[in-house]
Amino acid sequence: MFVPTAASIPPHNAGLSLRHKPGLPVNMHPLNPLEFLLRAANLYPNKVALVAQPVSYTFSIWCQRVQNLAYALIQRNIKPGDRVAVIAPNCPMVADACNASLAAQAILCMINTRLKPSEVAYILEHSGSSIILVDHEYTHLVPRDTKVPVIICNDTGRLGDPYEDFLATGRAFSQEKGWGGLEYCADENAGVMLCYTSGTTGRPKGVLTTLRGSYLAAVANAYESKIYGDSTYLWILPMFHAAGWTFPWANTFACATQITMRAVDYPQIWKHFLHSRVTHYCGAPTVQIGIVNDPAARPLKRKINAIIAGAAPTASLIGSLESIGIQPIHVYGLTWVDPTNIPFPTNDMKRGHAFATAENVRVVYQPKEDNDITLMDVPRDGRTIGEVVTRGNIVMKEYFRDPEATKMAFRGGSFNTGDLAVWNKDVLRVLRVAVVARSHAKWGERPHAFVILKPSGAKKWKHKHDKFEADLKAHAKQRLPGFASPEWVQVVDVDGLPKNGTGKVVKAQLRKIVAKL
Repeated sequence: MFVPTAASIPPHNAGLSLRHKPGLPVNMHPLNPLEFLLRAANLYPNKVALVAQPVSYTFSIWCQRVQNLAYALIQRNIKPGDRVAVIAPNCPMVADACNASLAAQAILCMINTRLKPSEVAYILEHSGSSIILVDHEYTHLVPRDTKVPVIICNDTGRLGDPYEDFLATGRAFSQEKGWGGLEYCADENAGVMLCYTSGTTGRPKGVLTTLRGSYLAAVANAYESKIYGDSTYLWILPMFHAAGWTFPWANTFACATQITMRAVDYPQIWKHFLHSRVTHYCGAPTVQIGIVNDPAARPLKRKINAIIAGAAPTASLIGSLESIGIQPIHVYGLTWVDPTNIPFPTNDMKRGHAFATAENVRVVYQPKEDNDITLMDVPRDGRTIGEVVTRGNIVMKEYFRDPEATKMAFRGGSFNTGDLAVWNKDVLRVLRVAVVARSHAKWGERPHAFVILKPSGAKKWKHKHDKFEADLKAHAKQRLPGFASPEWVQVVDVDGLPKNGTGKVVKAQLRKIVAKL
């Protein structure tokens, strides 16, 4: 039986509130997602909050561990605004850091564990991280010549684990001042999370989000996803992926139980679905496809809500999920912008509809190329191509240490996503598509589309790809300008699109393929 360390046990009648900076107006307090954990520990101290089998923590014990980590960081001279790097899979240490960094008024920088050591080194240098918390399986990603402190976590939760020893030093350093010895950040627009893009078009950029934006996104995610106190959330989505879409805080807001998984293991996922009373999880379409196609997949006795983002799920995938009792909740979100679209009952569905604390997305164009101010909405004709833009509470604050890129991203008074879209109907034969430029003798370059057919389409068009390609090109020409219609259509199998660590298509590799054609 697992027993938490002595340093994890809170004192009797421990206070569960931080100090506010003197001088704040009486009628306001700065928004801060840390409040959710303190509230949950106050309301449900003995409720299971965090599970990483065989480890489990109640809200009161988890709250104490977060406090210990905050003091340990401060003891290591972490100041407000300093960056705390985390390199780890989903595990209690990451969940701790999502809250302790707020208590220390630091900025958390969670780094993708699927990156190369050189990419991690760049992020550590660019972010200026002052300390690194790293899981024992990923120490090879830490530069050998790093001069910042490194704390290794063996993910045991037991004495002798370097991370547990680090928490114990924080408890001792606190001199039992508890939460009352810590102070809320007075500026709700201060940075809270530094997430780096996957660098598909160049060096990764640091996306800085705020306390206020994270608070509002978390509340809306819990509300729209219907996460409640009796919910159990399974961590399939990596927490390092865009701050886990703010669900580390959405779950504590709802006082829900969270189960962490160190890796995407489909048999283990189904074991949790069937035996752990899971009610919610997040995942990209690629993961959803793996879930529905696993040999253990079967109709569920109770509904599970699946929040889907990262790419557009096909009608076929949505149908497959629904057929086994998984209710898809499709959202549009990026590292730069937390999820913003939530589906409604069929009769109420509306494209671009925002969730509770966000503004609707738009699809726009610029009437004049030299005009970076006026953004006009495209007609909803299913043909006119525009760029997806958005603004409001949950958009990033800035690109870290890159004012020029920030200015470019915010031109026209909105965040320019770089995603192209039209308002049209779904193409039901296609599971996934990626388009790159290919050299053309007459026009210089023309679009080359790589297409994965949905299962039913693959069966129908087997040995008839030439006919399908002709049909798809004709379909595109009816709805797209000539220059945007694909000159070539290439049908590939399910694994035919190269993807990076976050599941995004690596177009650089596709360009190398077409360069040889």
